[in-house]
Amino acid sequence: MRILVPPHITAIVPYPPGKPMDELEREYGISNAIKLASNENPWGPSPRAVRAIEEMLCNLHRYPDGSSYYLTEALAHWTGARPEEIVLGNGSNEVIEFLVKTFVSNGDQVITSHPSFLMYQKFVQVRGGENVVIPLRDMAHDLEAIRAAVNDRTRLIFIDNPNNPTGTLIAREAFHRFLTGLPQSVVVVLDEAYVDYVNPAERIDILDYLRHADTLPAVVALRTFSKAFGLAGLRVGFGLMHRDIASLLHRVRQPFNINLPAQAGALAALEDSEHYEHTLRATEEQRRWLQQAVTELGCEPYPSHTNFFLIDVHGDAARLYEAMLYKGVIVRAMQAYGYPRFLRVTVGTDAENHRFVAALKDCLQELGYGRS
Repeated sequence: MRILVPPHITAIVPYPPGKPMDELEREYGISNAIKLASNENPWGPSPRAVRAIEEMLCNLHRYPDGSSYYLTEALAHWTGARPEEIVLGNGSNEVIEFLVKTFVSNGDQVITSHPSFLMYQKFVQVRGGENVVIPLRDMAHDLEAIRAAVNDRTRLIFIDNPNNPTGTLIAREAFHRFLTGLPQSVVVVLDEAYVDYVNPAERIDILDYLRHADTLPAVVALRTFSKAFGLAGLRVGFGLMHRDIASLLHRVRQPFNINLPAQAGALAALEDSEHYEHTLRATEEQRRWLQQAVTELGCEPYPSHTNFFLIDVHGDAARLYEAMLYKGVIVRAMQAYGYPRFLRVTVGTDAENHRFVAALKDCLQELGYGRS
């Protein structure tokens, strides 16, 4: 073919998803694999959400509500935001795409950290923007370096809070000091995909910043149904933002971007507070158990505010990752993120976690890793 493709498109490297369980079983000739690599909710969706989705299937010949009215109203009640301050997306990554489409043109700059969610930078590349990437400092966002990198071409700053893959959290006071040093022309995007797992007393008060957009730079918060609500397969996310920014994003949003089952499932999930609270309690309990278990094996778990955490294995984590695949356990090696001695593990069910620990123990012994 003699097609002409802009260089900023050919330079994009596709996003690397976690290895699927069925692919692992085919490649390695094993069965009953477990996946603790993609920070999914191991307890699954609310039964009420499943029933709502099933009931909606008979209406698949109809287009969904393009405004997602009932889900938006429910989210307003859940978050305390106003309906006009909410924008829904096909996963929160679509809201990221809306933001980049709205604010970034060729040559504009967007600041992100490394490591963090790779899709921030990819959407900027698609628009022909320039990525300014600031390394984490002590596994946390370097807010001083981010602020120092801002110039008159800076349009957006993406900060995942808690950070993925480190699980670190920005303190409220530190975030406020950071904002006060920025020009009001910059939009600061807080990706709060894991905020449900954070102690409410430690969360940044997003609504307060929405109400004071006239004195501080605009803040947009991104949230998702993929984690604590267990609806990763439906792809439902949303952003909280000043209504003027929301109005702009609706101009670039495709109609019907939230399908019928997704609207029904997400709405029912919001109504099932018992399942939601069980997920949070079980995650906290299992994370504490897992961190203690890996410590006893001679590894060092890193503190986390999420449903995953990093483990320093005191050796080549890529080799350990491969060894664990042969035992049917999928985790995530962190060498691509700049942490060659670390694995990232998602908190699973009790049975999954015990199997992970058993496999980790065997593989550490085989490779001679860990610290006694």
